[in-house]
Amino acid sequence: MLTKKEIRFCLDEMKKMFPDAQCELEHKNPFELVIAVLLSAQCTDTLVNKVTKELFKKYKTPEDYLAVTLEELQQDIRSIGLYRNKAKNIRKLCTMLLEEYGGIVPQTKAELVKLAGVGRKTANVVASVAFNEPAIAVDTHVERVSKRLGICKWKDSVTEVEETLMRKVPRDEWSVTHHRMIFFGRYHCKSRNPNCPECPLLEICREGQKRMRKRKEVNAN
Repeated sequence: MLTKKEIRFCLDEMKKMFPDAQCELEHKNPFELVIAVLLSAQCTDTLVNKVTKELFKKYKTPEDYLAVTLEELQQDIRSIGLYRNKAKNIRKLCTMLLEEYGGIVPQTKAELVKLAGVGRKTANVVASVAFNEPAIAVDTHVERVSKRLGICKWKDSVTEVEETLMRKVPRDEWSVTHHRMIFFGRYHCKSRNPNCPECPLLEICREGQKRMRKRKEVNAN
């Protein structure tokens, strides 16, 4: 496991690599962000942005999503994975917003997770991005990077990864660290082909060093 000093080194290097890292889901308000994050489950931000570009022209309020049939909404998001289930959750979420929150997206993580289709990760993203509440949302990139680097243990659950990062990263850096780790995992420490040879964190990354040794062995043979 990395020491406090090594974790500080990781955070500083990621800052150098991705100083402007931020949420890549395009949105104009908290409601659009909730819908976008809900749609992004097991799907790329690029595809979500492509779909929401037209979706957000047609649907601007919770009432708009409930004014059409479920089938019509499904067709509008058909290119996104799990679109049937996501369409149902969007309608449930909109109903809850109208019935319990006056059509306004709640600001706290505790309230956000009550909404249909909104899990812990989505709630963290919305609370952080829309309402500036410090949060670390653990998606596939954050989980992979934190485990490869040894900030967290391989056997840790998503919740344990979040709790560990919250303990080891200064609170005022939670949100920006979340975005930088996503960028680091999305564009550098990729799932299938991490760029270990050019990684500034290689000297403290056991996983990267292991991969480099294997690469040398293969080349030697």
